[in-house]
Amino acid sequence: MKPKSSHWADINAAKIVREKGEKDIYVCASGITPSGTIHIGNFREIMSVDLVVRALQSLGKQVKFVYSWDDYDVFRKVPKNMPAELEQYLRQPITLVPDTTGVADSYARANEIELETQLHKVGIDPHYIYQANEYRASKYAEGIKIALQKKEEIRAALDEHRTTPLPSDWMPVSVFCNSCNRDTTRVTAYDGDYGVSYECECGHKETVDLRNTKAVKLPWRIDWPMRWKHENVDFEPAGKDHHSEGGSFDTSRNVVKVFDGEAPVTFQYDFISIKGRGGKISSSSGEVISLRDVLEVYTPEVCRFLFAGTRPNTEFSISFDLDVLKIYEDYDKCERIYFGVDVANAKKKEKNDRIYELSQTHDVPKEMPFQVQIRHLTNQLQTFDGDIERTIASFGDLTEAQKESLRGRAVCAWNWVKNFAPEDFRFSIRKPTDPAPSISEDHTAAVKSVYDLIDKEMDTLDEKALNNRIYDIAHENNIEPVELFKTLYLLIVGKEKGPRLASFLKIIGKERLLPLLG
Repeated sequence: MKPKSSHWADINAAKIVREKGEKDIYVCASGITPSGTIHIGNFREIMSVDLVVRALQSLGKQVKFVYSWDDYDVFRKVPKNMPAELEQYLRQPITLVPDTTGVADSYARANEIELETQLHKVGIDPHYIYQANEYRASKYAEGIKIALQKKEEIRAALDEHRTTPLPSDWMPVSVFCNSCNRDTTRVTAYDGDYGVSYECECGHKETVDLRNTKAVKLPWRIDWPMRWKHENVDFEPAGKDHHSEGGSFDTSRNVVKVFDGEAPVTFQYDFISIKGRGGKISSSSGEVISLRDVLEVYTPEVCRFLFAGTRPNTEFSISFDLDVLKIYEDYDKCERIYFGVDVANAKKKEKNDRIYELSQTHDVPKEMPFQVQIRHLTNQLQTFDGDIERTIASFGDLTEAQKESLRGRAVCAWNWVKNFAPEDFRFSIRKPTDPAPSISEDHTAAVKSVYDLIDKEMDTLDEKALNNRIYDIAHENNIEPVELFKTLYLLIVGKEKGPRLASFLKIIGKERLLPLLG
């Protein structure tokens, strides 16, 4: 199978078809335990799978993207951003931990809803599997039975990568007590078929039938490969921690054979760091940068662009500092090359065009979208004090689709200006009632000339002509142009610097400028 392009997603899609053969449907998988806020590092796996899914679809293949919520895992630790009262639920399934905000049925479901909502915004809508539902409905009874019957084979596979062998009484299952709901239990007997007996620290004892119990589940390193077989998974990437020698992928590759299955095609993805914003990526601590946080600064297409344009095994930073502007500019250039507005050589265009296609949340636009450069947009927004609708109106007659697209970018741009832009980048127009900065006598005469120019001529001059006239005024008053510019900025924004002056004056308009310069 030949890849559609040299893009890494297409290369991996072709590899999946080669290694798994022709199939009616290919299953691509991802998943996580919703034990806290799902951070942007976790999103890298989801995004990587989505890009490979799209690459497979580009080859004309039917694909099912399954996302497993491991919400039947045990609640081990209360995140720092959650109330201490949740300690009473430790050792219970996280699906039983209540949502203290009252929004969802459980703490786990609240985390699930949050990510599912944000994923939809970036064009990702997988088939969700909720493991608590699956285990409680005994969907994995046969898999658990196989694990118990072949526990010595599984023990050997796990011990191969352990420094200390598993204890002699080890069992390949964990049990949530039907009395106290905790996993503080010990399996006391297995009848070789579906019967499992256990006792709990709370004193409860019983024998359950795997075919109709919600109590028994498999631990992670057995559960994962069992589900590879159960879901017929063809592709699933994993982080470098799972792909380390002797890590969970190594052991699962061997354990899946016990279930008469085979490991999926995979690759390793690297970590993501954050630039220009405090906060450590850690679900358990609650100190995280989530997809929602990223989408406050980046539009969905630009967010996808960050991942589509970077190989999964390459570490990269998501920026919240001035690099935000460069990333938007890079995306806009990618778009212009795609539509032939900018020219690139054949090799670069092929790479560029595939990145652009994969960056779209849904269908690729049929024609070149309306673009507003991000730097200009941030200036416009600050000129209009963050008023999104006035900013959009300043760009003239636009279609409703163009307005909606620009609105999304403007919201992100304003969020960035307010929360992350460097102080010397920000400005606001002075109010006429604000105390005016003092200026020298020679500058006063020059400012009066600029006042007259704006009052009588600005509407008839283009930006270049207006700029030249201000230079002339500086020379006529024996002032260095740069010094006059500083004075004008002080009078308009209270700082010695600002956006390109002539275009800035045009944007502000005569009505707002004259009171400030008068």
